Amino acid sequence: MTDQNPSHELESEVRSYSRAFPIVIKRAQGARLWTEGNEEYLDFLAGAGSLNYGHNNPLLKQSILDHLQSDGLVNGLDMASVAKNEFMETFQKHILEPRDLEYKMQFCGPTGTNAVEAALKLARKVKQRSGIISFTNGFHGMTLGSLAVTGNEYHKEDVYSGNTNVTFMPYDRYVDGVEDSSALLRKALEDTSSGTGLPAAVILETVQGEGGINVARSAWLRSVRKICDDFDILMIVDDIQMGCGRTGTFFSFEEADIKPDIVLLSKSIGAYGLPMSVVLMRPELDTWNPGQHNGTFRGNNLAFVAATRAINLYWRDNNFSGAIRKKSARIRDFLQQIARTYPEAEFEVRGRGLALGLESRNAPELANEFRQQCFHEKLIIETAGARDQVLKFLPPLTITESELEAGLRKAEKAISTVLASKRAGADKKIAGQA
Repeated sequence: MTDQNPSHELESEVRSYSRAFPIVIKRAQGARLWTEGNEEYLDFLAGAGSLNYGHNNPLLKQSILDHLQSDGLVNGLDMASVAKNEFMETFQKHILEPRDLEYKMQFCGPTGTNAVEAALKLARKVKQRSGIISFTNGFHGMTLGSLAVTGNEYHKEDVYSGNTNVTFMPYDRYVDGVEDSSALLRKALEDTSSGTGLPAAVILETVQGEGGINVARSAWLRSVRKICDDFDILMIVDDIQMGCGRTGTFFSFEEADIKPDIVLLSKSIGAYGLPMSVVLMRPELDTWNPGQHNGTFRGNNLAFVAATRAINLYWRDNNFSGAIRKKSARIRDFLQQIARTYPEAEFEVRGRGLALGLESRNAPELANEFRQQCFHEKLIIETAGARDQVLKFLPPLTITESELEAGLRKAEKAISTVLASKRAGADKKIAGQA
């Protein structure tokens, strides 16, 4: 029995997660949640990717408590602070330099969509062109500029601001039978009668999270990078959900061996679920005038403290990446076994790192039924895709092996319950026709 939430009569109808998961959470630790009634749930949602290091990670918590206890600065606008300087120096030393990346950092406030807005504004300012290329099924945020480069029409319903000169092109493997959709992008840019003017930037996710766990191949990403170089277009990689280790490496684009012009980070860069967003830009692109893009909460010093501690804990060697790959392989094996056990569902397994998805090609509605049954089994897991047709596995990167196995058992029970019911219904229908 789940808790009732009296705040529903006070909160706007725009709420969503509280509808899917009608519980009242009192406590959280690692990959576990406890309700007011002390029911325990496992969390395979991880704050939509904002809790890569789990809930209330004790190794991060102490740094935050120490900062507060010493009366360290909490909100400093964009003023210099010890916490901010330590974060920048740590990020430079342990993230950028080992990857041979040279970026300046712009702190936006305080969410991912603000980083997207800043990047689009900067790209247009630098190139003095207004056009942007985005991709089918992309998701980049809910403010108007970010919505313009987001593919899903549901999020744009009743928003009448126009597309602000955005052209959508097919993402990798979006079009059946087209091996390399980047060739369509190149053709559109070469052909002066295509209707696609020369844009300022291309924005993309290397793995589309909300779009359905669609993974771009490294060759496709390199091809898009080459097109950007050939046509003097800036390449923006939105790593808001897939960065900070979600795909197994700190940046999701490392596997493709590319260097974007601009990289966007948010969600788990704050490390403790604390709001923070960063635009990384090649130094020569930093043409901002003072205060030209600002925000009151772009100086979240608690996030700087937690982020610095997380980098020092998890990203100074390759051990954490190796652990993510091991957990990823375990979930992939589990999903592939589900696909083999239920061939009638025509399941497709896809994803990278700890962002994996399961979709039925012939019964897309199954994902929502799985999600609901998982909740019944006390597993919090969400769906993704334009029709919510993908069951999305997004646990904390720090999830223990025992927690992971417990979650997979819950998922297996939920999926088998739903599919056994479908099989029984099909058998009954056949018997009735005999």
